[in-house]
Amino acid sequence: MSQRSKTESAAAPGATTEPGGTSLRLIPATLVSASGFMLFVREDRLIGLILLAVALVLAGFISRRLLIDLALIGVGLTAMSAVPITTDISTGHMLVMGTAMILAVGIPYMVARFATKDHAITFPVRSGQPWTTAEKWYLPVAPLLGYTVLPVYMIGTGVYRNWPAVSDPEGIGRLFLGTNALGIWDELFFICTVFTLLRRHLPDWQANLLQAVLFTSFLWELGFHAWAPFFIFPFALLQAKLFTITRSLTYIVAVHLLFDFVLFLVLVHAHNRAWIDIFLY
Repeated sequence: MSQRSKTESAAAPGATTEPGGTSLRLIPATLVSASGFMLFVREDRLIGLILLAVALVLAGFISRRLLIDLALIGVGLTAMSAVPITTDISTGHMLVMGTAMILAVGIPYMVARFATKDHAITFPVRSGQPWTTAEKWYLPVAPLLGYTVLPVYMIGTGVYRNWPAVSDPEGIGRLFLGTNALGIWDELFFICTVFTLLRRHLPDWQANLLQAVLFTSFLWELGFHAWAPFFIFPFALLQAKLFTITRSLTYIVAVHLLFDFVLFLVLVHAHNRAWIDIFLY
């Protein structure tokens, strides 16, 4: 067994801690994922919260640990559903949405670390293992995929209008900050928190599918409409898979931010067609 494999086996937070009953645990976990769909895609807060409550009641009958872990995910979903999820880059909105993002990640982390003391949620900036050649080669692939897909999607569908038109230095700086902050938060919440908690109770492929539904649903409400789910959902699946392999938050954030840098350039170009005229669409 390689050194990386030994490290993963010892540190993997996703090994199922409760044998048996996987199908039963899948029911409340799926309801939590469905609640996110209702909260973010359908924007039906009542039904979304009802589904979340039912999920927690069912989890309570199955396992105390499952109840706690799904409740921690529910805290994050509830916090985000309580604020407008938009691409508004005004100071007021960035503070409101930023606060909700901090609570959505911070509360589950603090509870897992200090209340339940199981250290379920970690943010491994340094994995102790060097990136492999394949992992290094994938880094330039991410912006290349963004260059191929994003201009066609954003401009071809007109979805870029969901983002503010900026042409002044301050507005461009705010847009850059917003896209990067959101990209980092996506990995902290959907991968390091949601996926990590789900895979304690479910096989990795099931946990991955459920977190990808939440990941895609959130970005839909943010403004990624039209056919965005056809590339966001696979991206979310791949990010979780990369996390299980690399055990590195740094790596998945690097991939995400490289992709989002192309998104930022496309948005600036879409609103100012004479600028950064390097895209094909």
